[in-house]
Amino acid sequence: MRISAKTLLLLCLAVCISLSAGAQLADPVHFTTATRQLSDNRLEVTFRATIDDGWHVYSTDLDGGPTPATFTLEEHEGVALDGNLKAGAGEKQEFDPVFNMPVRYFERSATFTQRLKITAPKYKVKGYLEYGACNDQSCLPPTQVEFSTAGEVKQPEPEAAAQPATVPAAPDSTAAADTLGSQPVTLVSSSDSLWWQPSADVLKAYGDTAPASRGLLMVFLLGLLGGLIALVTPCVWPVIPMTVSFFLHRSDDRRRALREALLYGLAIVVIYVGLGLLVTLLWPTGSNGLNALSTNAVFNLFLCVLLVVFAASFLGGFELTLPSSWNNKANAKADTSSGLVSIFFMALTLVLVSFSCTGPIIGFLLAGLSTTGEVLSATVGMLGFALALALPFVLFALFPSWLKKMPKSGGWMNTVKVVLGFIELAFALKFFSVADLAYGWHLLDREVFLALWIVIFALLGAYLLGWLRLPGDEPADHTSVPRFFLALISLAFAVYMVPGLWGAPLKAISAFSPPLYTQDFRLDRQSVEAEFRDYEAGMSYALAQGKPVLLDFTGFGCVNCRKMEQAVWNDSRVQSVLKDKYVLISLYVDDKTPLPRRLEVTENGRQRTLRTVGDKWSYLQRTKFGAQTQPFYVLVDNAGRPLNRSYGYDESVSRFLDFLHQGLENYETK
Repeated sequence: MRISAKTLLLLCLAVCISLSAGAQLADPVHFTTATRQLSDNRLEVTFRATIDDGWHVYSTDLDGGPTPATFTLEEHEGVALDGNLKAGAGEKQEFDPVFNMPVRYFERSATFTQRLKITAPKYKVKGYLEYGACNDQSCLPPTQVEFSTAGEVKQPEPEAAAQPATVPAAPDSTAAADTLGSQPVTLVSSSDSLWWQPSADVLKAYGDTAPASRGLLMVFLLGLLGGLIALVTPCVWPVIPMTVSFFLHRSDDRRRALREALLYGLAIVVIYVGLGLLVTLLWPTGSNGLNALSTNAVFNLFLCVLLVVFAASFLGGFELTLPSSWNNKANAKADTSSGLVSIFFMALTLVLVSFSCTGPIIGFLLAGLSTTGEVLSATVGMLGFALALALPFVLFALFPSWLKKMPKSGGWMNTVKVVLGFIELAFALKFFSVADLAYGWHLLDREVFLALWIVIFALLGAYLLGWLRLPGDEPADHTSVPRFFLALISLAFAVYMVPGLWGAPLKAISAFSPPLYTQDFRLDRQSVEAEFRDYEAGMSYALAQGKPVLLDFTGFGCVNCRKMEQAVWNDSRVQSVLKDKYVLISLYVDDKTPLPRRLEVTENGRQRTLRTVGDKWSYLQRTKFGAQTQPFYVLVDNAGRPLNRSYGYDESVSRFLDFLHQGLENYETK
């Protein structure tokens, strides 16, 4: 069974672009709003858009496809909705192959109107229009156009303030009673409370410096590993001797053959780095944008499904192939061109032909890179991948005698694919877990996650021992020594995870499994957990107890945060200090829980609205401490003043203890 990857690729681009492109592109849609009173008991709000050439804005009432235009009331007094949002003239309709459905949209200009009933002599209303916009290459994320108005009428007609059930609620609102009809709150400023006063200068006085980034080096090494794995897949390994022999026999000039082989390898690097640059351009800018993307439910569920599809392909369920016309065109260009152009299209042909094996590995790498916090991670990762993939072609051209020592193609390459399939299936659960934690669904708590991983790696061990057969496997009358040792590792790993079902910490996988607090049944409850997840509540408690505070800026999708909690916090020496000497406050910057009341803040001269708990803690970290990375640990007194430099990801227990003890000394001397 062959499944074309064209539709899959289009969906990948549509979802990823729609989630991230808005942070990189200038706004192609320009809205103006106007409000007029139609009568003593009717208001009309009009949103008019000017749309740049090549872009279109989707209309209202689209089910299951692109983001439709919707209207939401946030706060209101004396008004109620009167019907649904109406689209103006100029609407177009056509079948969209990406969404596989007919869609309605506007080009160049669009108008939307919403009527409101006036139910009291004085009224005040605030809301927003949300819309989606795309062009042929990218999409904006769902974008909001806010409006507000207030007024007074003499004798409004007495009508009920009922809100139709068909009007969608604000996606980030709590229960309607918590937000509708309430006033936005202005967040306390530095002049109101020392708890919110900027303290970045104090941290620098303690010797705080911007942490050196080791992330990109790790990203490069992961890309390099992915490229080495791709080499030993059935789509790439058999091609190496044929391609090298072609260059060596293409010309009697040995130096020319070597030069062409080098250019061939360089072309492979250029193609994959170009892919990385494309993804980088679509990446959100800044740590806050990366946090929002890496914990977005749609983004993580999409990555989960994508990895499951790739895993099914590697396990032999079907073969992912790019459209044959792409391969044919690249081949034709390589045959009819000469010089550098011919070599480039030969490399492009390799990239296209090997997609069924390299595509899942690239998809896995890019999915993992989404949570690294490095904007250039996709480019650097693809550079490592391409260098590993191109290196053998260059080396065998330089040393042709090595070709005779290459392992022959065979069933072992299918084993490599199947092992990768099991691994991708396991990591698909990680992305589902991130969304589950950020939105509080509790569908994949720790024990469920561990149970699934135990089964996956037990099945992998059974496959390697020959107890389980999958499509593409060749008959074997014995288990090879490498397969035996891999099976031993896989089965031992499955057994290692079993105690985790009863609350064992499992430090080896703490970066991937959900936190211990999500597990219902635990025999050992001695692990360190935050006493508070609210800044003001925790600081009030610390003030009453006369204790210093450890502020833990963390995230549900933060891999290094989980490593620190398991490897450092659960050390008995660290536990005693944290439990006895400090008040621990963990602030999750990616918590999607809506705030009971939205907070109005001014940051860098711009007015912003904080809608979720994570927004609030991310704002606190940026404005008070001048940092955006996680994990980020700060020791403060109960007035919010830093007691030491900050501390980031470092699994040294002794250094973390020194950090805590120095904070205690500074607290006692203040």
